[in-house]
Amino acid sequence: MSPENRNLILAMAISMSILVLWQSFFVEPQIQDQQQAQQQAQQQAQQLNSDGTPQLSQKSETGQLSADTPERPSEDVPRITISAPLLEGSLTSRGARIDDLLLKNYRVALSENSENVRLFNPVSSAAPYFSEFGWVSQASDQPMPSAKTIWTILDSELTPETPVRLSWDNNKGLLFLRTVSINDDYLLKIEDTVTSTLDSAISLNPYGLVRRTGTPQTQGMWILHEGLLGVFDSALKEWNYSKLQEDNKAGFNYESEEAGGWVGITDKYWLAAIIPQQSEKVNFSMRSLSGGEDRYQSDFLGEEITLPAGGEITWSGYLFAGAKKVDLLDKYEEELGISNFDLAIDFGWFYFLTKPFFYAITYFNALLGNFGLAIIAFTILVRLVLFPLANKSFRSMGKMRELAPKIQQLRESAGDDRAKMNQEMMALYKKEKVNPAAGCLPILLQIPVFFALYKVLYVSIEMRHAPFYGWISDLSAIDPTSLFNLFGLLPYSVDFLPDFLSIGLWPILMGVTMFLQMRLNPPPPDPIQAKIFQYMPIFFTFLLASFPAGLVIYWTWNNLLSILQQWWITRDMRSK
Repeated sequence: MSPENRNLILAMAISMSILVLWQSFFVEPQIQDQQQAQQQAQQQAQQLNSDGTPQLSQKSETGQLSADTPERPSEDVPRITISAPLLEGSLTSRGARIDDLLLKNYRVALSENSENVRLFNPVSSAAPYFSEFGWVSQASDQPMPSAKTIWTILDSELTPETPVRLSWDNNKGLLFLRTVSINDDYLLKIEDTVTSTLDSAISLNPYGLVRRTGTPQTQGMWILHEGLLGVFDSALKEWNYSKLQEDNKAGFNYESEEAGGWVGITDKYWLAAIIPQQSEKVNFSMRSLSGGEDRYQSDFLGEEITLPAGGEITWSGYLFAGAKKVDLLDKYEEELGISNFDLAIDFGWFYFLTKPFFYAITYFNALLGNFGLAIIAFTILVRLVLFPLANKSFRSMGKMRELAPKIQQLRESAGDDRAKMNQEMMALYKKEKVNPAAGCLPILLQIPVFFALYKVLYVSIEMRHAPFYGWISDLSAIDPTSLFNLFGLLPYSVDFLPDFLSIGLWPILMGVTMFLQMRLNPPPPDPIQAKIFQYMPIFFTFLLASFPAGLVIYWTWNNLLSILQQWWITRDMRSK
């Protein structure tokens, strides 16, 4: 077997080993934990009521939140207007739910006529999506505010400068006062005060939930999580919609051992997360609800709080409802002490690379004023970091090219004696001080860089609808041009073609630069391997046609810089 084939097989073996180790030590234990959680949740699912009143479980003191029936009440109750720099909408007095939110800075599509992204929808709509906070108690003689409760509105408009208040009297000795405030971003604070005129103490548990009706259309990509998620005991837990459906409406129930955490529902770019007090241990849950519709709920049930006779208690929590911007999530993680809040963005296995790459690209964008130029600048930075290894690799390949005639002579003289040929080739490599495996390391290092950058472009909202120059109006989308209508010169659309057949201009430029780069490399002595390398630029042209344009631009410039570096090294070697 030739050294080149051995290198190829070795690279594949290393990759497979990594996958096996990951499966054994990370994926399988996680699956076992999920299966155990499913069994617990299936038992607890039998305890859910559908009368619209969250209540504590009789089996467990920590309890489980119930779900109201999926009815569609008419919107005949007063509402409070929400007006903030990034959000607008309203909250309803029925259940004091935050159920109407529009993202003012984001549109569904690039067109100026496109509608703004709607995050929350009222219960009366076709696809309700909302957040609710409240109280539950084991005291059966004390009514708690429920999803059907009509609160009294004390203020009419919620703005960053003017919080709003709602109140409800249960007429049994408890008065509930809620204050809702909002900041300039996407964070709402819910502060509840409960005042008692009772002659004895009573115990209450605060709760919060995010509920969504209808299964949304998702990207369907294994590299991206969309669905229910949260961080408990500093670890990320994820549950997608199809998994909850397969589990017969069971889910994930977790009683935290550490204080803090959060839970919610995420889309590719948008997040609705409820955040309890970070000083208390909380019972978290993610599940699908019964009722004849696809309904999904992430919730938490807080620790028991004792309300003394004639006394008062106060509790507060947060709702994040908006775009998953890295700087905002980092900001709230630091200010509020929210554990791993940035994990709401699916940075993937290469998190240790992806997030630094994101910050590097955003830094270059701040300097250059364009994310496309920032990607090109980042490409140059990566090449500079890898220059010593690439330099050694290219020099080794240059020597391999010079040795190609001698290697061919050894093959002819050895004939079918593979052992003799390999022995003589290794002796030749040793004599000429050539390492045939030197070209593998830069390629292996490029793989995590490529995937990490792919993640940045695919999941970061900062890249969404970010334009470059010319025909690229969205770096996170594929090149909109196509070879099959001569890049827009012919008067017909090719939208009916799958992405990998569209083949825009940037993927073609990438394929051409890849072909030129490979022409500078010594041809593999093995004819089968040579054929593979010959068709590789064509294969990658079709492959990258369906990738974000920003990633294709990175790959093209990486090829150009490699060509420049190889040309310089080849000229330097010939001059010596």
